[in-house]
Amino acid sequence: MGKLPLVCALSNTVRSREQRCDVTGGHVLQESGVPLAHVRFPTTAIVSLLCVMENGDSAEIAIVGHEGVVGTSVFLGAESTPSRAIVQSAGEGFRLKAQTMRDEFQHPAVRQLLLRYTQALVTQMSQTAVCNRHHSVDQQLCRWLLLSLDGLQGMELVMTQELIANMLGVRREGVTESAQELQSAGLIRDAKGHILVLDRSRRSRFTPRTRRVVTLGELSALATRQRSLAAIAIARIKGREAVNAPV
Repeated sequence: MGKLPLVCALSNTVRSREQRCDVTGGHVLQESGVPLAHVRFPTTAIVSLLCVMENGDSAEIAIVGHEGVVGTSVFLGAESTPSRAIVQSAGEGFRLKAQTMRDEFQHPAVRQLLLRYTQALVTQMSQTAVCNRHHSVDQQLCRWLLLSLDGLQGMELVMTQELIANMLGVRREGVTESAQELQSAGLIRDAKGHILVLDRSRRSRFTPRTRRVVTLGELSALATRQRSLAAIAIARIKGREAVNAPV
């Protein structure tokens, strides 16, 4: 697979310093509170960002695939991150020294693209929180599978039900029941840690609207809509203030 938007935005000098790396499933790329030495750009791997509690329990808050970067804290001014990054699906990627990334962030074009990606990542985290609170395990599983496939650009995941349950923060039995229902409906084939999506279009109908994660190319439209909504809200507030103002 060729290099992807965030990697290609870097200068030729910086790209020459990239280190290609293979990552295995379950490998921890970054730990909460530990200073980051590198940022990583997955190409064929998928990385999960987890929120870890004091008792060791954790839940996935975002997925990083071929369009993303692991280690946004580096260029946002922090030395470490509050989340753990663990390889969900083994594959390839590139890594870059943290200080080199900070230096590259000073270039306007690179900074704009990285900030847009960060906005998309925050949006995904917000949608994940809503989905985990309001949707069934079936819906959560469908959304999670599609997000993972988006990151891989493929149709098969190497993932056990136990690991999926840990990522979603639900019981394994719930994931097993949901996977069996999806398999009976002809949507997936689940065997020994390999999940093959048979009908992606039908699966999308089972997925809550929060599955839709903003991509880099859509952020301009999103920003325009957000500004419009903000303007409408401000106008309404001002209108109420005018009505309630003392005469």
